[in-house]
Amino acid sequence: MKDVLILAIESSCDETSMSIVKNGKDVLSIVVNTQISTHEKFGGVVPEIASRMHTENITMVLDETLKKANVSMDDISAIAVTYGPGLMGSLLVGVEAAKTIAYVYKKPLIAVNHMAGHIYANNIENTMEFPILALVVSGGHTDLVYMEDDYKFEVLGSTLDDAIGETYDKVARVLDLKYPGGPNVEKLAAQGQPTYKLPIPMNDNSLNMSFSGLKSSIINLVHNETQRGNTINKEDLAASFQTVAIDELTRKLSLALKKVNVNQVIIAGGVSANQYLRKEVAKLLENTNIKLLVPSMIYCTDNGAMIGAAAYPLYLKKQFTTFDLNATPNAKL
Repeated sequence: MKDVLILAIESSCDETSMSIVKNGKDVLSIVVNTQISTHEKFGGVVPEIASRMHTENITMVLDETLKKANVSMDDISAIAVTYGPGLMGSLLVGVEAAKTIAYVYKKPLIAVNHMAGHIYANNIENTMEFPILALVVSGGHTDLVYMEDDYKFEVLGSTLDDAIGETYDKVARVLDLKYPGGPNVEKLAAQGQPTYKLPIPMNDNSLNMSFSGLKSSIINLVHNETQRGNTINKEDLAASFQTVAIDELTRKLSLALKKVNVNQVIIAGGVSANQYLRKEVAKLLENTNIKLLVPSMIYCTDNGAMIGAAAYPLYLKKQFTTFDLNATPNAKL
């Protein structure tokens, strides 16, 4: 069979990224143009600025992606793009670019769900062996997703309020840490001990999760201690938060594993880069026959390669989309 080269575009938040992926696995090139240095001045992503920067960068990123892979548009089999979920303005830039490229070069267009991209990032360097249980953890999502086969997603449980990545970022602000908050909270936590007593979120047998109460308890604790003139040990508070938050994820994952039989557990989404989470999930699976898959660090955060990997099964099924494709900020799996 002829090799399938997919040009994949990802612009759901503040990364303008493209990649050329061969046969769903071989990453011929990957370019990630990040906006972190711009948004850190504001303590978080400013949607209007993000979409404007995508518009400025996308042509340059396309040129660099083709150059790095040493291919031309004639070699490309299809164009894939994230259509949602994400920021409306950011998504629109990627979707319109993909539609334009597909139209001009007469290539089929593939619409990819951003969260599916994070899941299929695990298939780039490893091979997903169904059935699978995916722990999807990012700035906007915290889900337990069962997959019986390719593109068969069953959401078993989700956060009822804040996502785990969003909670990390909010705790970072309380602790006066720079954006992006999640990695900085993780670094701080590694230097401390979990000495602060914090509430256990969603302490039940459901597969749903909640992090707003945990976040609020930290905000209140810091406020009250400051009012009393007491010094907060930031390292210990970060460690206390991380211990409780990750324990919530692993406890719910453990409950889910009692309900479904799987060959693999995969961690997907930006928070999959968290080393403490990786360690705790690995510990949970120690005495089982279940294999743990986690992407390399470059494929954890938003990137075009994961979209190319997720587009490949759709290409094989000829599940192409039309040119009336639009951005869908609240798209579901």
